[in-house]
Amino acid sequence: MGTDLAVIGAGPAGLAAALAASARGVRVTVLDAATQPGGQFYRQPAAELGARRPEALHHGWRTWERLRDGLAASAVRVLTDHHVWCVERTPDGFTVHALLGPEQEESVEVHARAVLLATGGYEQVLPFPGWTLPGVVTAGGAQAMLKGGLVVPGHRAVVAGTGPLLLPVATGLAAAGVEVAALVESTDPKRLARHAPALAGKLPEGVGHAAGLLRHRVPVLTRHTVVRAHGDDRLTGVTVAALDADGHVRPGTGRHLPCDTLAAGHGMLPHTDLAESLGCRLDGLAVAVDTEQRTDVPGVWAAGEATGIGGAALSLAEGHIAGCSAAAHLHGTAPGPAPAALKARTALQRSAAALGSACAPPPHWPEQLTDDTVVCRCEEVTAGSVREALDLGAGDERTVKLLTRAGMGWCQGRMCGTAVAGLAGCAPTPAKRPFARPVPLGVLARQHTQEGLS
Repeated sequence: MGTDLAVIGAGPAGLAAALAASARGVRVTVLDAATQPGGQFYRQPAAELGARRPEALHHGWRTWERLRDGLAASAVRVLTDHHVWCVERTPDGFTVHALLGPEQEESVEVHARAVLLATGGYEQVLPFPGWTLPGVVTAGGAQAMLKGGLVVPGHRAVVAGTGPLLLPVATGLAAAGVEVAALVESTDPKRLARHAPALAGKLPEGVGHAAGLLRHRVPVLTRHTVVRAHGDDRLTGVTVAALDADGHVRPGTGRHLPCDTLAAGHGMLPHTDLAESLGCRLDGLAVAVDTEQRTDVPGVWAAGEATGIGGAALSLAEGHIAGCSAAAHLHGTAPGPAPAALKARTALQRSAAALGSACAPPPHWPEQLTDDTVVCRCEEVTAGSVREALDLGAGDERTVKLLTRAGMGWCQGRMCGTAVAGLAGCAPTPAKRPFARPVPLGVLARQHTQEGLS
């Protein structure tokens, strides 16, 4: 099938981009791995669950309604259950390869003149002793269970880590009937206060979550971190401890919190696999773009969390700007002004940078990893094995990977890459992968046969 613009990702950025481009006369096709559009932020429960008030699980529901209704009234073609594994450049533009459905055994192609990457982000996972116990989930995972399945991960939960995601997770679980034993935030509130001017726009949202915590009597422990999860067959409790001004655990401050669920989160990382395979330049861990959200690869735009973690509102602004720009270039005209989106992007990027600076994980978290702590779950590589590789002379993620197999499993280092880098004392680096997800050999074989026949 053919289209003018292929938008990969149906979250806030992808939908905003698709609607902006479609409104300017561009044929748009959106591809997304989920069963319905909305992305992680606007994840919806299945209709069969009969949710009576799904808006109660969401912040900014009216914005979602505008996107949903705009999509229904537009000519945008939405392909759900399409798992994009590769985008290749062709003489006429691009070919998007996607695996179909939950089985992901058949591949389809979408031919496009231009591509817009709105691939979002994924959670940064930092290990600690006991983190592999059943009952320990990521903060985003707990939220996805509630939003998408109307289920909660347990009866008594601790929400811990750092970053703005912890607040809606804690208030959402509490509102759903879970006893939240504590919200454990490693950031010192004074660090947030230093960025008050840039975070002024986030104040109403923060006040709302704070009111929810007070209403449900959720204890808040700042400058604390989880040092160990306890249990045999499943989680029974966690030990939390206070942090000093340098981020070290203060001796003698540990306390035990009984719980059957730990929702841990330490921020997000951009999804850049497709951008990297296309040859797009990265700025740190994010896709580098210009003021029109164009990458340095002609015909490729990027918007949302893939260009830097900043939240749904920033993704909406970037998506709108990218969609307008892509439409103009496809028509051979100059992009029209989008002053509201440009102004919003500037302010929201400033607040995102402030949050990223204030809510960084504790700098000395690797010190808490015992040698038997699993770092790479796919290959069952422990912190001790990584340290042995470092003693042999490894000094970066790749060398540790070659010596220990950390990062060679199903997730290809997406989950353990940050942890390995932390133990090695180096900055995380993007891993170049030819495909964005595992692909059956039969799909690749059929592709090769078709190319040979052509």
